[in-house]
Amino acid sequence: MGGYSFGSFALSPGKVLIFGAASALAFIMVSLFEEFLFRGYALHSLTIGVGFWPAAFLLSAIFGGLHLTNTGEGIVGALDVMLYGLFACFTLSRTGNLWFAVGLHSAWDFSLTFLYSVPGSGMHAKGQLLQATLHGPAWLTGGAAGPEGRVIGLAVLILSFPVFSALFPIAPAARGGRH
Repeated sequence: MGGYSFGSFALSPGKVLIFGAASALAFIMVSLFEEFLFRGYALHSLTIGVGFWPAAFLLSAIFGGLHLTNTGEGIVGALDVMLYGLFACFTLSRTGNLWFAVGLHSAWDFSLTFLYSVPGSGMHAKGQLLQATLHGPAWLTGGAAGPEGRVIGLAVLILSFPVFSALFPIAPAARGGRH
C-alpha cells in the first residue's frame, strides 16, 4: 500500500547478530513480564471475583492505557494494544495457557522493532536492522506510534478472533465453566 520502505541495512554483519540476539532476548523478557502480569496471576485472581471476561476487559484496558505513556503513542495505538490484550486473553481461554500469547507478543515486538525497524508503541530501539521509513497517512502507517497505531492493525486483530477460534477449539478447562 506504499506506506513502508525497507531502506538500506543500518548494521554491519557482526552487529546484526549482536543486536538481533539482544533484541530477541529483551523482547522475550518483556513479553514474559507483560503476559504474566496482565494475563497471569492478576487475571486469574480478578476472574474469581468478577468473571473471566470482565477481568480480561479491565486488565486489557489498563494494558492499553499504560501504552499512552509512551512517547508518540496515540489513541488508535492504545486501542490496538487493548485489543491485543483481549486477543491474548482469548488465546488463554482457548489453549489453557499463556505460551501462545508470550510467543506472539515476543515475535510481534521483535519483528516490528528489529526486523522491520519501525517504532513499537511509539518508541525506536537502538540497533535496528534497517534504515526503514514510514510514509503516508497515519491511518496506514501508524505515524509516530508505528504499525500499532494504524487502523489496519485493529482490523487484523478483529479478524484474528474467528481465525484462532476455528483453529483452536475451547480448552477442556473452559468447558467446565471456569471462564
